[in-house]
Amino acid sequence: MATANPSKGELAERTSIAKPTQEIAKSAGLTVDAPTRREFLYYIWGASIALLLGQFGAGLVWFIFPRFKEGEFGGEFPFSPVDLPVVGDVPYSVAAGRFHVSNTPNGLLALYGVCTHLGCLPKWVPTNTRFECPCHGSKFQGDGSYIEGPAPRALDRFVVTVTYADGSTAETDASGGPVPLDPTKAITRIGVNTGKKVLGPGNT
Repeated sequence: MATANPSKGELAERTSIAKPTQEIAKSAGLTVDAPTRREFLYYIWGASIALLLGQFGAGLVWFIFPRFKEGEFGGEFPFSPVDLPVVGDVPYSVAAGRFHVSNTPNGLLALYGVCTHLGCLPKWVPTNTRFECPCHGSKFQGDGSYIEGPAPRALDRFVVTVTYADGSTAETDASGGPVPLDPTKAITRIGVNTGKKVLGPGNT
């Protein structure tokens, strides 16, 4: 029968019993058996599942918050002011960015080079001075405005940021309208963000 107040010997015995198995084995000079086959498989399965969940989580984060390099579609494309067309001239096409830079009397536009009907690629037709879709005949003006055809709206636009030599900037507004250019300032950089698209105005 256990006493209410255990002696020092009983306390020492209880403490030694509570030691981890490996420490007891070492103090007794015994060897510890290797994990069984079932335990080893448990470890392997656990590590595999942890690795799979980690990869899935990283992929999910990348999908939700993608990061695109500069000059890669979905990111920002630097556009040299040297390539900027004069007002009313033929829009400058950037194939890698899938857009056309149009310098209109009202300002600068970056037009998404995909038809708003079924996703075909409208081409600039110099003889008609307009964009024409080869698939179903939709037509758009040099500023992307709708002319005719089954397209439901004008060409979509990308957000444009113009940086001047004095450090000031001008950017496409929420409506996707042209960015007015200040003729008194020198442009040092033009950025077209292909990750920020603004829908073109609907047909009226």
